[in-house]
Amino acid sequence: MIRSLVLMLALVATPMAASAQTPAPPAVTSADRVLGRADAPVTVIEYASFVCSHCAHWHTTVLPAFKARFIDTGQVRLVYRNLPTAPGQVAARAAGIARCAASARFYEVASSFMTGQAAIIDGAPLADWYAAGVAASGRTQAEIDACLADPATLNGIRAEIAGATAAGVQGTPSFFVNGRAVSDTSLDGLSAAIRPLLPRS
Repeated sequence: MIRSLVLMLALVATPMAASAQTPAPPAVTSADRVLGRADAPVTVIEYASFVCSHCAHWHTTVLPAFKARFIDTGQVRLVYRNLPTAPGQVAARAAGIARCAASARFYEVASSFMTGQAAIIDGAPLADWYAAGVAASGRTQAEIDACLADPATLNGIRAEIAGATAAGVQGTPSFFVNGRAVSDTSLDGLSAAIRPLLPRS
């Protein structure tokens, strides 16, 4: 499966010609991993990779305040979609483990991978990084292995990558607020895009 994911990533890495109007990412479905209320008035879609240092920085420095301000208050639901980046084999396996986690534990796995990323960059064993993700997943190693071997897992990640490509995503992390791309991914930048869309009290 991982070899298939790496081959797929090579295809996605080729930039697409820019369209006259950048389309929105695919609509949120039951296959997505969502943090926040399903009926939140604003949807923020994030395309990210578990081996992307900028993604890890966002998750460790911006997400806590973003969650407290918008997600915990019911104003925003955050949707994470995988867009694995180089090194492809490492990113693909992490994406698969996260996708195979119990749905309620997805963001715990994401947090494990993002916070542990610096250690593997410094030379910590990849096996320990993967194991920490599995430990946070709510699944046994055997269950994760069986899920990784299931073609549906590959197809799910392939669909996320295809959606990112169709929406013109050029790098990670990339964010869309109610379908519109937002270039400033700081807390202030995202807040500026979100607040006009919130219902007035």
